[in-house]
Amino acid sequence: MKRAVFLDRDGVINRKAAEGTYVTRWEDFQFLPGVSQAILLLNRAGWSVIVISNQRCVAKGLLTVAELESIHRKMREALAGEGARLDAIYYCPHEKEPPCGCRKPLPGMLLAAAEEHQIDLQSSWMVGDAESDMEAGKSAGCRTLRIIETPPTEETSADGFAQTLFDASRKILSLAG
Repeated sequence: MKRAVFLDRDGVINRKAAEGTYVTRWEDFQFLPGVSQAILLLNRAGWSVIVISNQRCVAKGLLTVAELESIHRKMREALAGEGARLDAIYYCPHEKEPPCGCRKPLPGMLLAAAEEHQIDLQSSWMVGDAESDMEAGKSAGCRTLRIIETPPTEETSADGFAQTLFDASRKILSLAG
């Protein structure tokens, strides 16, 4: 069994769009600083790196599945150009209602990834910027790190915090020994 670091996309890998809007074109996709280096650190340490992302913009008709997958292909290519590799990308294209099993905070995407990639969830981490990411990770049996600039004022189930994905990657590797 392998261990993995599951990453939320918006707010962890790329700059999150303004509240109520979505990244719907590659031209609007902006990597956050240190992302490729963070993923490369995990790759070199033997961790699988898998994106787990709610993409409600598909259900809203703001982009098609093909357009979303094109953004993801370009994201993977850009990371590969820096030597970093994503092992898989899972996304939930559904609206919040009616509820589905794959939309975070439910763990469906993590469970599917674990089955398809032979991942030991208890040895794995979920890194995200929202409480729904932490809940999904916890429900799947993972440890969790929340990307946040300052300690949260709200209650959170996160096991820890980091300011950037690079900081989170270093923390995971340090804790994993």
